[in-house]
Amino acid sequence: MRAAALQYIRKVSGFRDPASHNSAAFDAAVDKVTDATRELLGSLVVKGR
Repeated sequence: MRAAALQYIRKVSGFRDPASHNSAAFDAAVDKVTDATRELLGSLVVKGR
């Protein structure tokens, strides 16, 4: 999930590797997207299972 979050943040920000002064914000965004994705997938209910 983290790899997918990293790819998303890279796409949205336009940066493959952020400048050092932006790395904390970049890493925090990746963490938040990873957490949100994990929460979403963990709360979905699939009928028939």
